[in-house]
Amino acid sequence: MYSFCNITAYESFPLVQLCVYIPVLVSGILLNVLALWVFCCKLGKWTETRVYMVNLAVADCLLLFTLPFKTLSQFQQLKVGRWCLALEGGYFINRLMSIGIITVVAADRYLAIKYPLKAKVLRSPLKAAFTSGFLWIVIICMMSIIKKLEDRGQDELCFEKSSVKPSVITLCAIIVGFFTPLIILSYCSIQVIAELMRKKNENCHKEKFIRKAVYIVSANMAVFIVCFLPLYLGHLLRFIMDSTSSNCSAIQRVNNFVHLASVLANTNCCLDAICYYFVSKEFKEASPKLKKLQLLVLEKNFTSNVFESNGIKTTIQRVGAGQWE
Repeated sequence: MYSFCNITAYESFPLVQLCVYIPVLVSGILLNVLALWVFCCKLGKWTETRVYMVNLAVADCLLLFTLPFKTLSQFQQLKVGRWCLALEGGYFINRLMSIGIITVVAADRYLAIKYPLKAKVLRSPLKAAFTSGFLWIVIICMMSIIKKLEDRGQDELCFEKSSVKPSVITLCAIIVGFFTPLIILSYCSIQVIAELMRKKNENCHKEKFIRKAVYIVSANMAVFIVCFLPLYLGHLLRFIMDSTSSNCSAIQRVNNFVHLASVLANTNCCLDAICYYFVSKEFKEASPKLKKLQLLVLEKNFTSNVFESNGIKTTIQRVGAGQWE
């Protein structure tokens, strides 16, 4: 069954990539470099959120830098080889790192809001730095192993699975690299939203702060799902088709969908910057004077209950991804 199909990207796909990636590359680099500048130069105290956001911006920037080479490789029909495997490895490492950091941020929010007292012990900027470093090491090692074990013998072109032989390694990478983080992120986000809504009902005078936090959590989860879910569902469908079907035209259509979904997934580099860095007024106005004013307002509003105050303040700090820092 495997030798009768030769699956390739459709003819106009490199042009589609070029048209989408030029604005994505320009806007993504500008937004992420600006975010890095604000986080590294304009804000004072390092916090857990700030550490994670810097790592996310770095991963997004590195992924953006691979996009021109990815597009060029398909225009030039780059053959599978050392350069191709290195390019693929860098591309997928940074995508998985983005997914991993977004998931860790969601878990960090959940911990801060659901268990605010325990969070003071379990969370710190240093621990966030160790977590980020550990994530980089795990993903790099995992991708290196995948590239060594992957059977690319029947594939001719870079970034293209030409054969219809099902890859169990790819399936494991899909489950571990996306669907497991998706479950974690969805659970944490839903729990955070539920907790915020409960606090909103109990504290009507804090409704504005809580509503803002709910919008941010919902937007982050929606962007993650919209950008990545189509691509990984396409990969999963491709594995199923390779395993069960001998219909080459059907597999080719699934392959075309995967390529288009990958373009959508890569726009996440820009959307991360918007959702995590520029969604809040406070981030845009990151001046010491405004910061002091905001903290005074928080202290005045949140003095009624110590436990509750810690939970809500942490909510606004962590959910805003860079606010109040």
